[in-house]
Amino acid sequence: MQTQSTTEMNSLSTCVNKLVTDGYSINFKVDEQGLVAVEEGQHYKPDQVHIKNFFRFEGASDPADNAILYAIELDNGKKGMLIDAYGSYNDASITKFIKQVEDMEKKTPNENH
Repeated sequence: MQTQSTTEMNSLSTCVNKLVTDGYSINFKVDEQGLVAVEEGQHYKPDQVHIKNFFRFEGASDPADNAILYAIELDNGKKGMLIDAYGSYNDASITKFIKQVEDMEKKTPNENH
């Protein structure tokens, strides 16, 4: 995936749309068993997960609007996204899971994915 410039990736919806275009089509959530592909109900452990990039978004006036978007690729090649609140409103189960993932990258706007 090739990232766009920072000005082009400044909203959550723009970033989500770009990731979907790049094949990140699975919606993920985290539960007590691990990362879940929402539509298929399949669970994944941290060692099966590769975070290819992540993006933070800050609300202009409300800290509750802060979010982080993770672009995730699994060992089996499937790709999708996980969204969490950022800062004091984050989901503790997502934070715990993400900390267990050993393969996490952060791309700069000019790097290829």
